[in-house]
Amino acid sequence: MNTKSLSFPVFADVFPASRGLVRDIALIILGSIIVALSARLEIPFVPVSVTGQTFGVLLVGILLGKERGAASLIMYIAEGCLGLPVFAGGAAGFAHLMGPTGGYLIGMVAAAWITGAFAEMGWDRRCTTTAAAMLFGNIAIYVFGLPWLAKFTGWKCVMSAGLIPFIPGDLVKLIIAALIIPRGWNLLSKLNQQKI
Repeated sequence: MNTKSLSFPVFADVFPASRGLVRDIALIILGSIIVALSARLEIPFVPVSVTGQTFGVLLVGILLGKERGAASLIMYIAEGCLGLPVFAGGAAGFAHLMGPTGGYLIGMVAAAWITGAFAEMGWDRRCTTTAAAMLFGNIAIYVFGLPWLAKFTGWKCVMSAGLIPFIPGDLVKLIIAALIIPRGWNLLSKLNQQKI
């Protein structure tokens, strides 16, 4: 069975109509910029700040699809490691990747891929499935982030330092995405019907 034929287009596949490598590279760069900008929205917290970064990561995955989404996050991490101030709070450098938040950064690649994969299965068309896709992406960030953070805080403190403070913000991000993304698809559908 050809699973490619079961794939749904993501938002990036709808605008503009042209396809190709140059367009994909531009979308990947744009995705890395979205994540960098969202990382600037920060509430300082030790050892892990609360930022809009995870929302940017999950949004990039859902909007670009799994391959371009994950590539955007790889580019984002590379930009930060090369010294561009793209990490939370304008931080940069390879040492940041090796610090307490390094696992979260690696988890963001997986999160973008996961949310993108769900979007390609059509999960971004309904509120409940959009929220579920974002939840699975969030879980991936913690699966990578918490064990890495535990190397710095110890397992006894890792939940209070790296998970519990972020749950309310994560829930708000899920709700926002669940309300906005399916409505975007509904709007597109209505616009397409008006053209016919």
